[in-house]
Amino acid sequence: MAEKVTPATISTTGTGADSLDSVSDSGKTVIAPEVIGKIVGLAARDIPGVYALGGGAARAFGAIRGAVGATDHAQGVNVEVGEKQVAVDLTLVVEYPVALQDVADQVRDAVYRAIHNLVGMEVSEVNISINDVHIPSDDDNAEAEESRVQ
Repeated sequence: MAEKVTPATISTTGTGADSLDSVSDSGKTVIAPEVIGKIVGLAARDIPGVYALGGGAARAFGAIRGAVGATDHAQGVNVEVGEKQVAVDLTLVVEYPVALQDVADQVRDAVYRAIHNLVGMEVSEVNISINDVHIPSDDDNAEAEESRVQ
């Protein structure tokens, strides 16, 4: 995915999780890939029309985590961190009837801006997979079925 480029002040550590190290005269900053994933997830969720991130199984586990108060903001996000660049893969569920390509373009722009502004790295690519369309009427039917059971 991301081509590894070696600038003078940033290097990838060899301590396991491919964290981003930034060394300056005043100290060292380490940014874990999970942090970048969380930033990507938050940026994507801010876009109108994005209903959820992740595939069906990830969303099911996310619902369980949410029930116990442990939200995974990086759900549906995969990042590959190089020495200077980040590549991102996102899986989205989009609200119906929002134009899918418009949502994908807005998410891509938001991810580029968030990584550039908050992390200070170049984004080599943002690949978006839309695996479902959320239809609000499906929620209404599910609630009606649940109310009959209770």
